[in-house]
Amino acid sequence: MHKNNDKSLVEVTIIEEGFFVLRFQNDSGESIRESREINSSFIQFHFCMKGRGDFIFNEGNYVFPVEEENNILLFNPQRNLPIDLKLAPDTWLVSVVISIKKFHSLFSQDADLIHFLSPENKSKKYYDTAIISPSMAVVLSQILNANVHPTMRSLYLKGKVYELLSLYFNKNEDADSAQCPFLVDEDNVRKIRKAKEIILTHMSEPPSLQELSTEVDLSLSKLKEGFKQLYGDTVYGYLLTYKMEEARRMLESGKYNVNEVGLKIGYSTSSHFIAAFKKKYGTTPKKYLLSLSS
Repeated sequence: MHKNNDKSLVEVTIIEEGFFVLRFQNDSGESIRESREINSSFIQFHFCMKGRGDFIFNEGNYVFPVEEENNILLFNPQRNLPIDLKLAPDTWLVSVVISIKKFHSLFSQDADLIHFLSPENKSKKYYDTAIISPSMAVVLSQILNANVHPTMRSLYLKGKVYELLSLYFNKNEDADSAQCPFLVDEDNVRKIRKAKEIILTHMSEPPSLQELSTEVDLSLSKLKEGFKQLYGDTVYGYLLTYKMEEARRMLESGKYNVNEVGLKIGYSTSSHFIAAFKKKYGTTPKKYLLSLSS
């Protein structure tokens, strides 16, 4: 993992040999640029959950954009495709990079379903764009947040990345409907995403669930059900995770003391903040700060 500032981070997790996932989270007000060497033996999947990313090729002569709620697949067995990514402000993006060898092993018996793996196409470059389905959005949110104990993170991410790929290549048009009929309606999805933006914008003084449901024009039950389906957590559970991640980043920046961080994310007393931080990370903010300098 590395950070550009206290509001952006990039984390790489190895799933298996020749198979890894990158999580990009730019919560700053400025664009950031990330790069990583990727050779021609890999297939790349990039999922933009929020904001916008530009993949830059040929020293800036060609740009392949990926917009919010869209994904792109990049594959060129004839030349290397290094990741040179410009992340716009407030952008979240998940990338899955897998070797052709590993990818073939996953789909060896079903290669006819993956048309760019066919004998006549396997040596040709292939680019594709698509909209992120609601069921994929749920898994992507779980990958980005990885709200599990650190000792289980690698196993958890492995399972979620496999689930993401299975959803990506599932051609059953009714898959999302069977999983969550409510989220088939794009207007409902838009309202749930608006609710998320509202609570993050006002995280220090978030609205009540009733106020939130009124503001986004959804019933309370549909707000709670839809939010859990789309983001894998309750409204306030999701907000707590976000607040603790914000707290961790602010502490790591060295710009704020424990009391200041607690106040900025909405805790009226430092003792409440310390208790919440310890419950989330298993250590106090002070001990966490000390571990950074050791």
